[in-house]
Amino acid sequence: MQTTKKIWALAVATALAAGVQAAGPKYVFMFIGDGMGMPQRMVAEDYSRRSGRGPLAMNALPYQCLTRTASANALITDSAAAATAMACGEKSNNGALGVMPDGRRIESVAEVAKRKGMKVGIVTTVTIVHATPAAFYAHRKNRGESYRIALDLVASGFDFFAGGGVYNKYDDKKDSQYRGNVFDLARAAGYAVVREKGPFLALKPGAGKVWGVFADEGLEFDIDDHSAYPTLKEMVAKGVELLDGPQGFFMMAEGGKVDYAAHANDAATTIKDVIAMDDAVKVACAFAERHPDDTLILVTGDHETGGLAMGFVGTGSKFHIHLLERQKCSTESFMKRIHGMLEKDPGLTFESVKPLVTENFGLIFDASAAKTADDRLLVLSKAEIKELADAFAADVAFVKAKKQETRKHDVRRRQKFAATAKRLLGNHTGVGWSSGSHTAMPTMTNARGCGAERFIGLLENYDVGRRLKELLR
Repeated sequence: MQTTKKIWALAVATALAAGVQAAGPKYVFMFIGDGMGMPQRMVAEDYSRRSGRGPLAMNALPYQCLTRTASANALITDSAAAATAMACGEKSNNGALGVMPDGRRIESVAEVAKRKGMKVGIVTTVTIVHATPAAFYAHRKNRGESYRIALDLVASGFDFFAGGGVYNKYDDKKDSQYRGNVFDLARAAGYAVVREKGPFLALKPGAGKVWGVFADEGLEFDIDDHSAYPTLKEMVAKGVELLDGPQGFFMMAEGGKVDYAAHANDAATTIKDVIAMDDAVKVACAFAERHPDDTLILVTGDHETGGLAMGFVGTGSKFHIHLLERQKCSTESFMKRIHGMLEKDPGLTFESVKPLVTENFGLIFDASAAKTADDRLLVLSKAEIKELADAFAADVAFVKAKKQETRKHDVRRRQKFAATAKRLLGNHTGVGWSSGSHTAMPTMTNARGCGAERFIGLLENYDVGRRLKELLR
């Protein structure tokens, strides 16, 4: 009799647990690092620990899995197909957003949440019509249709958008589907379009639908001066404030600039943007502490970019990741500074810009100036100094040529000096790269909270979307 009672009690407990699980999470945070594969997370982890910040919050989430990223038509995915898989639970072709390979529309997890009555927020550090955020609200065969994607944003009825803009396509009269300025259309649909950081951070609950637009394109890298824009952490925190309520919410937040930095093989800039995303994850973790039973936090990446390696032949088994603290700006911002100086003073010499290299990358030209053990690790050889001098000469020639088309589009030709300084710092640090593009390496997915136990093992990227949709239905 006693045994029967125990079996019955266990059955009831199991049923109750299943019922709780079936209810799904009330609050869902989904963080996506664009271009953030396992190497980006591990390098940032090591840097964060050595700099005294401690381990990454995203890596401490208790459930984890490896995630394969291939698209329907390629081993190496682009961001559109990867985001479609994670948002909609189906593989699609590179370049496609929210549609199957045959063009059929697929419902995203954000749309499922909205249909269920939850509030929805989409946040990014790049343009809001970029591939990753767009996959959650847009349905287009071509990720380049920025104006039409913005029309889908307005039509989505989602409650909160924040990030970069719509490139220069917000009023694209040449588009055959032109319906007017998308910001005007958004206002007519009930959105408060907020263009500045101060008014955005001042928003209070009850503000209604909000579209925060802080730049025509993406926001600045975290390593650069981004004081004019809200950080990803601030945008997520404001989203929580505005979306929270009895209906619950779904929020996707993208660290989009990780990908840009990794494409440039800029290790220090990549790390700083991963850490900036981790600061946003901490906001979600603090929220989960207040709502432990009905909050799900998921952190993943859409693909790896750059083929980042924790090791370089020139440093053997040594890895001096802390030396990246010496880098004070992104390759992109340093290039703009040097080119601006050259345009004002075409007679600028290599000798005159050496101090800027030391100031911004920590590289040392004269061994006698090395005062510490770390300084000595950053002393340049004669061959490396010649590399920098040749790269500077190439930039001088490029600026003098005044080829506007090339200056706009050919990144490799216009930033040789900055790229060489960044590469040499990476070499001395022990960071290696195998590509300037995406790779097929798996990403890492971590989860915590209600339903987190479903994200373990080795999953396809579409499994992430499918399991999220199942949890919300």
